[in-house]
Amino acid sequence: MGPVIVLVAGSALFCPGAFLWLQTAWIAPLLMLVMFGMGLTLKTEDFRILFLRPKDIIAGCLAQFTVMPLLAYGLGCLFQLDDALMAGVILVGTCPGGTASNVITYLAKGDVALSVGITSINTLIAPLLTPFITWLLLRTSVTVDFMTLFLSILQIVVLPVTLGYLANRWFGNQTQRLIGLLPGVSVTAIAVIVAAVVAHNAQKILDTGIILFAVVILHNLLGYACGYGVGRLLQMTGPRTKALTIEIGMQNSGLASSLANLAFPNLAMATVPGALFSVWHNISGALLAGLFRKWDGQGKITADNHQSGDSSNER
Repeated sequence: MGPVIVLVAGSALFCPGAFLWLQTAWIAPLLMLVMFGMGLTLKTEDFRILFLRPKDIIAGCLAQFTVMPLLAYGLGCLFQLDDALMAGVILVGTCPGGTASNVITYLAKGDVALSVGITSINTLIAPLLTPFITWLLLRTSVTVDFMTLFLSILQIVVLPVTLGYLANRWFGNQTQRLIGLLPGVSVTAIAVIVAAVVAHNAQKILDTGIILFAVVILHNLLGYACGYGVGRLLQMTGPRTKALTIEIGMQNSGLASSLANLAFPNLAMATVPGALFSVWHNISGALLAGLFRKWDGQGKITADNHQSGDSSNER
């Protein structure tokens, strides 16, 4: 996924005219399609982890909705971002994790069950926490319509995920035929979202220069560092620490761009941090997975194989 997104983003940045036919109005429907696909992959047992390992899930949820928003706010203030970019960066921080974190956790030999559990629970509580935290952090500089954000997340995330889950539960034999298509559909949808946002804001992105890229990269890397620190502080096993590290650092940045487009229509650049984060976190996630695959989480280098060392990876 990473190389495709990078290629598309680079092309849209330096040859925006070729992509201007892509409309930012398509962002929400495309993301709904991705979220429906996520719902198709969910099973009832994915939610049982909340009752089997509540401490791990609660730790992941608390870290997700505190670490990344605070990092976003701190970096925005440090680099003195304007209102539009600040809003976009904050939205990246207040959004839940996405399905990319589950894939990277698997590649890193982390605890996939924990990753899926945190993503699922955070996605369901996002309609309340994302608008509230966004309002809390932006209330002195930008008008935040709580209800617009709340309803948008219900429409773009919760509704399609729920429909996908129900379709998988009721028509499992038929939906299984679609599962193999989901990675390609997701990559295509995210690529179109990134291309549309970048192409329509290419000159502004180039004018912003290294500052915005620095904020996006630092936000992601510091998220990884904090996730790892929380895992070690709570004395989690290696695979669980890996899952938490990845889950905190990787965000549903496509959702951030979509929400920015809907909630801040007068701040066009607010959609850009989410698009750039989509590009960067796929690169960093792949690199981190490569490092984590050879590390058992306890300071030892292991052989590069698919065994995670934690039976809780089995779904």
